[in-house]
Amino acid sequence: METVTMSTPDIAEVDQFRCRVDEIFQKIDKLEKKVNEVEQFYLNANKKKKSSSKGNSIREEQDKGRHVPSIKKQQQDASQRESTAAKRMQELMRQFGTILRQISQHKWAWPFMQPVDVKGLGLHDYYKVIEKPMDLGTIKNQMEAKDGTGYKNVRAICADVRLVFDNAMKYNEEGSDVHLMAKTLLEKFEEKWQLLLPKVTEEEKRREEEEAEAQLNIQLVREASHAKRVQAISNELYEVDTHLEQLRETVVQKCSCLSIDRKMSTKDKRNLGTAVARLSTEDLNKALEIIAQSNPGLQAMAEEVEIDIDAQSESTLWRLNFFVKDVFEGRDKSTAGNNKKKRKKGICDAIAQTVKKKSKKPSS
Repeated sequence: METVTMSTPDIAEVDQFRCRVDEIFQKIDKLEKKVNEVEQFYLNANKKKKSSSKGNSIREEQDKGRHVPSIKKQQQDASQRESTAAKRMQELMRQFGTILRQISQHKWAWPFMQPVDVKGLGLHDYYKVIEKPMDLGTIKNQMEAKDGTGYKNVRAICADVRLVFDNAMKYNEEGSDVHLMAKTLLEKFEEKWQLLLPKVTEEEKRREEEEAEAQLNIQLVREASHAKRVQAISNELYEVDTHLEQLRETVVQKCSCLSIDRKMSTKDKRNLGTAVARLSTEDLNKALEIIAQSNPGLQAMAEEVEIDIDAQSESTLWRLNFFVKDVFEGRDKSTAGNNKKKRKKGICDAIAQTVKKKSKKPSS
């Protein structure tokens, strides 16, 4: 095939094409990262939906047509929701404080109002038996704490009150005065606690529903945001596709212009015809598509197609020539890679056989 010498303007033009192609590939890399991020988001979202599928059908019906609040509105709602919930919890803690005060005023409550005087009473094994000491006075102080270290919910206070009496019954033998006093006060506490428990349960359920609602709104906002990203990615892909099509048309025009000065020789046409005949079925169909672009009447997908190389335009011949060249260069690289792998495998097998033989050789 004849050698083509390009002038300086031609080289500059090729460099421009190369730069444009590089820019397009950079855009494609960025788009691929964005697509992966969006894909990962929806994969995680689907996993969450599957893990919480129980009762989802009802909720999905409720969510249809739901208004998705903005991030700012969600933040405002969250702040207001927390403030309202805190007030409700304060009211529950106030009612619990009434129960604690009633227990503390009982005539048998005095042993439990202060921490156990372990040293003064000579209770050397107390901390071996009791892992977490607790008393009603400490509970009262923690309920009234204003520095943020106090109780956050009523159930935590309830657990500590039970701990006071459980510790006393655990350390003092059954039948002793302290054991009996602790058991009696614990029973009275449980009676009063059962009256308050329905309100506590209702509040916990309400907070759980509010939290689920908030999480759902956050998820909807994220989905809306990713939907916008998907639309933006779609627009960018269309733009890249347009740029590629424009670049292709420009290259085709340049090839057509080049063919005016460069006629393909008879020898090159014969070599091209031979090369086309050696193409695989898949590559041959692609070659026919190239020819069909300049020959609208050609049925590229017909079972039998006769190609007359001499009848093709110069631009078609050169485009076909570039395509065939790329195909066979790709095959050569693939074959070279496979041969290299085979040689490497052969060397490894030989080494393995040598090692195996040496390992079987008896030691002297």
